[in-house]
Amino acid sequence: MTLDDARKRIESAVTQYGQHAAPVLDLVMNEVRSDMGAKAFNQLVEEFDLELEYNIAPLESDYSNS
Repeated sequence: MTLDDARKRIESAVTQYGQHAAPVLDLVMNEVRSDMGAKAFNQLVEEFDLELEYNIAPLESDYSNS
């Protein structure tokens, strides 16, 4: 997955499910974390305000991918 793919999937989930998109977003964000690490994960959390809207918190570190 690329960052652009993740953005499209997040936008699609939010459009399709609105305030009920959290389960789908969790799946997308887990894939982002696995494929691209904490930096990309945190960038998307901030970009889409996922913490406030869907209770998806930023990651603290990227140790698992070093």
